[in-house]
Amino acid sequence: MKTLQGNEETGCCKRFNPDPWESKEINFKEKLFLKDHVISIFHIPLNFGKMMKRNMDKIEKAGAKVAEPLMLSDENSLWGAEIYIAVSKEVSGSEMVKMSGNYLSKVFEGSFNNVGKWTREMKAFVQAKGKQMKKLYFFYTTCPACARVYGKNYTVLIAEI
Repeated sequence: MKTLQGNEETGCCKRFNPDPWESKEINFKEKLFLKDHVISIFHIPLNFGKMMKRNMDKIEKAGAKVAEPLMLSDENSLWGAEIYIAVSKEVSGSEMVKMSGNYLSKVFEGSFNNVGKWTREMKAFVQAKGKQMKKLYFFYTTCPACARVYGKNYTVLIAEI
């Protein structure tokens, strides 16, 4: 399956460089995203692959891929998540969302079963900066298969402040 980050190394996700994301303040000004929904059971996605294939086909057909991939997950329920895929222009037949605001990012590495710990660390990081977190997004930087190949499983937490 083609993904947001296609490359020759794995044929799927390119190797993630955490440096541009570690402890950074980011500003989005009407950043354009394609929005979709994933069905989950206790935050374990059930239809993620199908959702990504469908949306990546639409994005590629529209010529809307971005140079640096970004996909945010709003894990707002045990039963599903809102997914936001950054695009360079409107994608016909898709729900589009523009995000504006200030965000803090922090990179974590390891198994997804650390998400609770990471969330607590992110809240403390935001508070240490004298900010208040409005919303938290997860940027899963590679698929599980590529993470195994690379030996690193990076996740970036992005807090709207």
